[in-house]
Amino acid sequence: MIYKIRVILDSKDNVFRDIEIKEKQTLWNLHNGIRSAFSLQEDELSSFYFSDDEWTEGRGVPLEDMSDEGDGEVMSDIYMSEAFPEKGSKMLFKYGFLDLWEFYCELLDIQKEKPSVNYPITVFRYGKVPLKAPKKSTQNIPHIPLDFDDFESERFDDFENFSEDDFEEHSNYIDDDE
Repeated sequence: MIYKIRVILDSKDNVFRDIEIKEKQTLWNLHNGIRSAFSLQEDELSSFYFSDDEWTEGRGVPLEDMSDEGDGEVMSDIYMSEAFPEKGSKMLFKYGFLDLWEFYCELLDIQKEKPSVNYPITVFRYGKVPLKAPKKSTQNIPHIPLDFDDFESERFDDFENFSEDDFEEHSNYIDDDE
């Protein structure tokens, strides 16, 4: 079977690609399909994240094993049928380190395989990909108001009058490893 995945770039403008990929291919193959569809540079760190309907970031699946033991789950371990168990299944994809590209991936449809097609393949393109990673869009992020009255004001009131003796008295609260 073939999975049709819509991959939406998190940006102000509408930019997305529809990618078809075999059910028995892995997240590593989808990673390569996304890189190709959006003309992203090679050799960047990336991860997929399982997600719910509200795009909450869940368990991560990196490109390479970053665990201390060397037995962590990686993209090449997860088949598409595991990553997207049913229509409407969602994952987040983050690509890059300094220039972070963020994508929303959703399974749109499951179809029969077409002969003589080399999957993954981009079957639909909408919008122009920016030259640089776009700043994080706030359209999907809920606004969280901060009420500074909740803070203990006494912790900040006398900062201007803080002396070296006060520093030594409170230095046991400072962790040098941090």
